Amino acid sequence: MATLNPYVNILEGRAREALEFYHSVLGGELRVMTFGEMGTEGPLADQVMHGQLETPAGFTLMVADAPPEMTQVTVGNNISISLSGPAEDGAALRGWFAGLAEGGQVAQPLEAAPWGDEFGMLVDKFGIGWMVNIAGAGAQG
Repeated sequence: MATLNPYVNILEGRAREALEFYHSVLGGELRVMTFGEMGTEGPLADQVMHGQLETPAGFTLMVADAPPEMTQVTVGNNISISLSGPAEDGAALRGWFAGLAEGGQVAQPLEAAPWGDEFGMLVDKFGIGWMVNIAGAGAQG
């Protein structure tokens, strides 16, 4: 089966910090490869060429540094990562929302949505947008 994995480029050499933050929130196994491990010397050697977080929930998040001489990144609303699941996963999803919001900005609190789910949006401290949806959690009935 094919999978879809978000790959996030982080500015200002903060990919390792971002990966460690996401690991602290989402758990799982974290692997990091630097540019130096692939033969790059100089200031880029310690930056993250490829970071991968395999979470216990079964999803994968990939993160890398975006040196301006290699990758042009415009921070803004051009990407959001969505975490969603059934009501029985609500505690985990609420915990991830709270953790990701630390140091960031909540755009929409995690609360009952008009479509009957619990939904929230935030931008984390690295400028990455996240949406969390808990199916049926906010349903009236």
